[in-house]
Amino acid sequence: MRVLVAEDQIELADSVGRMLRREGMAVDVVYDGGAALERATVIEYDVLVLDRDLPVVHGDDVCRQVTGPRILMLTASGTLADRVEGLNLGADDYLPKPFAYAELIARVRAIARRSQPAAPTMLTHHDLELDPARRVATRAGARLALTPKEFAVLEFLLAARHRVVSTEELLEHVWDEAADPFTTTVKSTINRLRGKLGDPPLIETIPRSGYRI
Repeated sequence: MRVLVAEDQIELADSVGRMLRREGMAVDVVYDGGAALERATVIEYDVLVLDRDLPVVHGDDVCRQVTGPRILMLTASGTLADRVEGLNLGADDYLPKPFAYAELIARVRAIARRSQPAAPTMLTHHDLELDPARRVATRAGARLALTPKEFAVLEFLLAARHRVVSTEELLEHVWDEAADPFTTTVKSTINRLRGKLGDPPLIETIPRSGYRI
């Protein structure tokens, strides 16, 4: 999942970014509305976590202009009138500050699901099972010790339902802007994932195309 966090309180913005990355999400962080609009026009985000009171371009204007990502609006004011106004601007959800990180993460996942076709509760392939909600993957009943990034790659491949997924697509949806497209980071992650999945192999490399389960 690719997420853009737009928040002018730098410490809070960076903290939200770290927490979402720990959940396996690819996260970019900006500190004003102008930068948020610029990023959202060139990158396909699943979710925009948007502070309402942003400098340069106000969060309300960002909300009106951005198309594509689902929007979780953050604000210091949590009155009913403010929540209704934020939703009427086009936000998909509204979270007043201060908030618990667990709730923020749950809301980001929930609104991201709204933009995707209905997915099964469990993603499975033969003896491999992945539970996106509990963040647990098992093979033949044994729990797999996956890093957040390995889990995210496996989830993306399983959700593709045997479709070939390119390296570029994985970089776009599983990594963030800090990822160097000319490195072997995707190949290295796939190789580590293969080792943890064991035999028989489940991830197939399609030459000059990508990977698939």
